[in-house]
Amino acid sequence: MIKSAPGNVSLESIMTEIRKLAAARSIELPPGLFADVAPKVLAAWRARAAVEAPSHMRTHPRELTLLLLAALVQEREREITDALVELLIATVHRIKARADSKVTKELINAFKRVTGKENILFKVADAALGQPDDSVRQVIFPAVSGGEQTLRDLVHEFKTKGPAYRTTVQTTLRASYTNHYRRGLIALLDTLEFKSNNTAFQPVIEALKLIRRYAKAGNTTYYPRGEVVPEHRGTAGEWEDLVFKNDKRGRRRVVRMVYEIVTFQALREALRCKEIWVVGAHSFRDPEEDLPKDFAARRVENYAELRKPLDPKDFIAELKAEMRAELEALDTALPKLDWLAISERKSGAIKLTKLGPADEPRNLRRIKNEVGRRWGSVPLIDMLKEAVLRTGCLKAVTSVAGGSSLKPEVLAERLMLAIFGYGTNTGIWAVASGGHAHSEDDIRYVRRRYLTPQVATDIAIAIANATFTARDVALWGEGTTTVASDSTHVRAYDQNIFTEWHSRYGRGILIYWHIERGSMVVHSQTLRASASEVHAMIEGAVRHGTTMKVEGNYVDSHGQTEIGFGVTRLLGFDLLPRIKQINKVKLYRIESGESELYPRLTPAMTRPIRWDLIEQNYDQMIKYATAIKQGTASTEAILRRFTESASHPTYQAMLEVGRAQKTIFVARYLRLRELQREIQEGLNVVESSNGANSVIFYGKGGDIATNRREELEMSVLCLRILQAALVYINTLMLQDVLADLEWATMLKPADQRGLTPLFWQHVQPYGEVRLDVAKRLPLGGAAQAPEAGNPD
Repeated sequence: MIKSAPGNVSLESIMTEIRKLAAARSIELPPGLFADVAPKVLAAWRARAAVEAPSHMRTHPRELTLLLLAALVQEREREITDALVELLIATVHRIKARADSKVTKELINAFKRVTGKENILFKVADAALGQPDDSVRQVIFPAVSGGEQTLRDLVHEFKTKGPAYRTTVQTTLRASYTNHYRRGLIALLDTLEFKSNNTAFQPVIEALKLIRRYAKAGNTTYYPRGEVVPEHRGTAGEWEDLVFKNDKRGRRRVVRMVYEIVTFQALREALRCKEIWVVGAHSFRDPEEDLPKDFAARRVENYAELRKPLDPKDFIAELKAEMRAELEALDTALPKLDWLAISERKSGAIKLTKLGPADEPRNLRRIKNEVGRRWGSVPLIDMLKEAVLRTGCLKAVTSVAGGSSLKPEVLAERLMLAIFGYGTNTGIWAVASGGHAHSEDDIRYVRRRYLTPQVATDIAIAIANATFTARDVALWGEGTTTVASDSTHVRAYDQNIFTEWHSRYGRGILIYWHIERGSMVVHSQTLRASASEVHAMIEGAVRHGTTMKVEGNYVDSHGQTEIGFGVTRLLGFDLLPRIKQINKVKLYRIESGESELYPRLTPAMTRPIRWDLIEQNYDQMIKYATAIKQGTASTEAILRRFTESASHPTYQAMLEVGRAQKTIFVARYLRLRELQREIQEGLNVVESSNGANSVIFYGKGGDIATNRREELEMSVLCLRILQAALVYINTLMLQDVLADLEWATMLKPADQRGLTPLFWQHVQPYGEVRLDVAKRLPLGGAAQAPEAGNPD
C-alpha cells in the first residue's frame, strides 16, 4: 500500500495519502534509526526494497530483510508527508482558483459594457432636476437611450467590476470549502504537525490548533465568546469584513468557516516559503536542517570553496568596483552606440534596437547531406547502441536488488530496449515486439531491478563526458564553460500529482534543460508548470555531474530575477539572461549623493544599493550558498525561503546583491553587441534541442501517460540519453566527413559558427525496433566491448 504513488489533486487523494501515512507510522520505527547512515546508502536500501517482491524478500536473512523494510518505511513516511503538504498547498490554491473561474465565467456571460456613462449621468440628473416630483419610470427611463435596460446594464457592470465581484468570489469559495474540501483539510490538521521558527507566524500555528478544537462543532456560526481567536496575516485585508461580523446584539464576532479558509490560505503561503514547516517531512522540513551543520567549524574552507573573502567589506568593495567600472564604461561609450539610446520616455528610458541577422552558413546543408549520403537513414536504436558500445556507459550498471544471473551482453541489450521505450515514449510493450530475442517481461524485469533514475542519469553523464573527450579541438574549439537553460512543456495525464494546468499549454509538466554550446545536454529535471525556474537553473549549473566546468548560464527572460543574480554571484558563475523588456530595466546607483555621476545614464538610474544590509547578512548568505554548493538540501528546498512573500533578512540582502550584479550585467549587455549575440545564439541551441525532442519523443502523441512520478522522470531521463547518443554519434560523423580535406576547406567562418551536431534529417526514429549488436556503424574512433557491468 505505502509503495503506491499519490494521485492528482483531489479530496480522495488527500484521504488516501493520510491512510498510507498512518500505515507507515503504525510500524513505530525508533526516531533517528538511520541518523548515522549516509543519505545515498539509505536511498539504495530503499530502492532495493521497493523493487523486490515479497517472496524474494523472505529469502534474505532476517536481519537484511528488516533493514531493507525499515529503510523503505522510513523513506516512504517522509515522502508521503511531503506529498500531503503538496496536496494541501495545491488544494487551497485550487479552491480559490476555481471560485475565481466560476464567478468570472458567470459574470462574463452576463457582461455588457455600457458606453457614454458621463452622458447618461448628465441626462439622468437633468431629467430628475427638471421633474423632481414625477415617477422614475416616467422621467428617468425615457431620458436615457435604451431606457430601463441600459440602466440595468450599467448597474450590472458596476457589480462585475466593483466590490461585488470580490464578495461573490469569497462567497463561492466559502461554499466550495464547506461543502467538499473541508473534510480533507481538517483531516490533515489531525495528521501533520506544523511548526515555525519565526514568531511572526506563531499566530497561524495557534489558529490551526483552534480550528482543530472546534472542527466538530457542527453548524456553529461563530466561535464562542471568550475564546481567544488569534489574528494573523490572513484575517486582515480584503477578507477582514467577512471574518469579523457583528451578531444580532451588535457584538464583534469571528465567523468560524471564513476564519478556517483564511487560515488555510495563510498556512499555504507560509509553507511555500518554509516559514512554517512540517515534522517528519523532507522537502518541507525545518529549514535549519537544510544548512550545513559544520559551517561555523569549517568557515574558512567554505568561504574558500566559494572563492569569497572572509570580510564582508572586501566583498562589497569588489561589487562596488565592478559596478563603477561598467557604469563608467557605458556612460562613456553611449554616444558612439548606434543601437542604444537612453532618455526620458513614458515607455521606459532604454531603447535598444534588435540584432540584425548573422551571416548565413551556406555550406552546412551540404555537409549534413554528405552525412546522410555516407551513412544513409540510421535507425535511432542503432545510434543508441553505437553510443553505448563506444562509451561503455553501461559498465557501471548493477542491480539495485543484489545478485543476478544475467549475462552482461543480455543485460546491455535489455537496458537499451528499456531506454528506447521510455525515451521515445512508445513504451516497453512496443519495443518488445521488435526484431530481437527479448520478451516484454524480460525488459520490464531489467527496468525494475536495474534502471533507476540515478542509473539513467549516470548513463547520460557518461555519454556527455565521452562526447567532450571525442571532440576534435581544431573543429569544435576548446571546451566551453557556458550552458544555456530553458524549459519545455510536455503534456501529461492529470492523474499525476506533478501535473498542473498551464494557462498557455494546458495540462502537463515542464522539463528544464541545461545544454552546452556544443548541443550536449548536461542536465535535465522535471518541474511543475507553476514552478519558478530560478532554482532549476541553479541546480543544473551547480550539480550537472559532467566534467564540464560551468562558469556562465544563458537563460531566457525568467532568469533576470534579482534573486537569481544574487545567488549566482555568491556561487561564482555568471547569469546571462536575454532581457525582453529592457526598456523598463533600472540601473542602481552605487552610493547616495552621486546623482551627478553618469549623466547620460540618469534617466535609467534608480536608488543606491543598501550595502549595510549586505554587510549585516553576509555570513548567512554564504551559509545558504554553501548549502546549495554542497547539496545538503535541494536548491528548490533552500530557495523556498527566498520568495516575494518572505520577509527573511537574508533574502533581502541577497536581493541587494542581485541588484548590484544585475546592474553590472545590464551595463555590459547594453554596451557589447557581441554579448547580446552570444546570448541569443546560446538560447537558439535550446530551441534546436526542443525540436529534436519532439522528433525523438513521439509516442502517444508526446503525452506522458503515467500517474507515477518516478515513471515520468524516467521518461525524461531516457529522452535525455537518446538525445545525448544522437549528439555523440553525429559528432563522430561530422568529424569523419570534415577529416577529408575537400570538405574541411568548404567550412567558412559562418559555417564554423553555425556548426552543430544536433540535427536529425538522417535519423529514423520510427518503425520496428531491430537491435543487432553485431551490426556496427562505420565510424572513426575506438569502440569498447558491449558490456553492461558485472551483474553480481
